[in-house]
Amino acid sequence: MTETSTETVTQAVTAVTETDGEALTVHVPLDGGRAYDIRIGRGLLDRAGAGVAALGARAAVIVTDETVAGLYGERVRASLEAAGLRSGLIAVAPGEASKSYATYAAVSDGLLAHKVERNDLVVALGGGVVGDLAGFAAATLRRGVRFVQAPTTLLAQVDSSVGGKTGINSPHGKNLIGAFHQPRLVLADTGALDTLSEREMRAGYAEVAKYGLIGDADFFAWCEAHWAGIFSGGPARDEAVAICCRAKAGVVVRDEREDGERALLNLGHTFGHALERLTGYESERLVHGEGVAIGLALAFRFSARLGLCAGQEAGRVANHLAMVGLPTRLQQVPGGCGGAEAILEAMGQDKKVRDGALTFILARGIGKSFIAPGIDRAEVRAFLSEELAA
Repeated sequence: MTETSTETVTQAVTAVTETDGEALTVHVPLDGGRAYDIRIGRGLLDRAGAGVAALGARAAVIVTDETVAGLYGERVRASLEAAGLRSGLIAVAPGEASKSYATYAAVSDGLLAHKVERNDLVVALGGGVVGDLAGFAAATLRRGVRFVQAPTTLLAQVDSSVGGKTGINSPHGKNLIGAFHQPRLVLADTGALDTLSEREMRAGYAEVAKYGLIGDADFFAWCEAHWAGIFSGGPARDEAVAICCRAKAGVVVRDEREDGERALLNLGHTFGHALERLTGYESERLVHGEGVAIGLALAFRFSARLGLCAGQEAGRVANHLAMVGLPTRLQQVPGGCGGAEAILEAMGQDKKVRDGALTFILARGIGKSFIAPGIDRAEVRAFLSEELAA
């Protein structure tokens, strides 16, 4: 088994975090005029117009889902218009099912109906589904228009809104149709998380914990001590979002198109994406962060089974996720997820598959993850069978 590893994620970041008294700012220093800022703090959605107008557009059309539209749509639109921008709003059905060919076509046609030009902006207002969908529409509309991420979920603020991955799902798998298209600005209003359900907050927290598990054991220990503050909305929330964004920004700058190190950000996702596919992307059964949580626990238990890390480390990971209220076992997928062979087959469409061979993100311990290509399918099948029987 060959492997690729990396140094501590948050220590290796080239981006810096600054504060202007109202928000933390993480700078993403991409070359070619594509650098952008991630602004983190409360009240940013009501001040969105000024930030968007500073990008030099005449118009900005919001893409959101029906739930978020009712909460923030008109507030953001009013801010855009107060800043002198012509605006519009397109709302799609909430949930993973909207990352489809049909919804992508509808959004693209809607943006054209709003006369969005190349110098205008698409504003992705919502969670990861909206960000991926709106970003992909922006990437392909008129061969590429600019867009702004305004994430309203914890998962989107710490992960999917940063880095330029956009896309939709296929019946063959998750995020298989897409493009790399960097935003011009990210506005992470941490006050918006106050309206999330406990389930959505927990799901987003799986991605927070992931950053510690990848390459920063100290951050994972910090999460164990401060997770309640992230949920309650205290200073720990802004700090956690900034740490995660800073970590991801550094990885993106070094490996924008996932030719190497960036694959580490998929820790737990090979398992998690397979579970999402097997549940038909039905959010009533499993949302992305829940699949990731199970995947994180599985990745560490699989690593322990292979003799890569101590069983105590795997237990610590699962115990913390369970304490937060996240699932950690295959048996916790509502309605079941099929047998070992079905899960293995679903993994076959993972984006990290190379020449038909599975690539996993495994770990030698908390904060010591690495890329492990060419994992033996029989080994994975045996592990999954044991997990299903546990």
